[in-house]
Amino acid sequence: MDKEIKDNKEIWNNLIRFLHQNTGKKPNDINSVLFLIGVQELGKGNINFSKEEKQDLMHIAMCKVLSFGDFYELEGIDKDGWPHWKNIKPLPNVDLKIQEEFIKNYIIEYFKKEIGLHI
Repeated sequence: MDKEIKDNKEIWNNLIRFLHQNTGKKPNDINSVLFLIGVQELGKGNINFSKEEKQDLMHIAMCKVLSFGDFYELEGIDKDGWPHWKNIKPLPNVDLKIQEEFIKNYIIEYFKKEIGLHI
């Protein structure tokens, strides 16, 4: 288990380096990475988003990455091009540190499967 945690930390650090190199800005936390995923999933490029839209982008990202664990499924896209997700399975009830690692694992899976990143 300790080796797996160490490996995941190394993979996460590699992902952060990749994002820093490709965006010119180092994501400082998991929310920054979720924001980038949300922008990618929305597909409208890096435009100016309102505070509410930024929160919506992070929600889109969270649903997308958790869809790899069959927690969410895409319901559809609204007239403005925003995806809407449906919760299909309850998330595990764990403490915050474990929850963050849980989400990081799905973020890593997202970048491997959706972006084709080899990290």
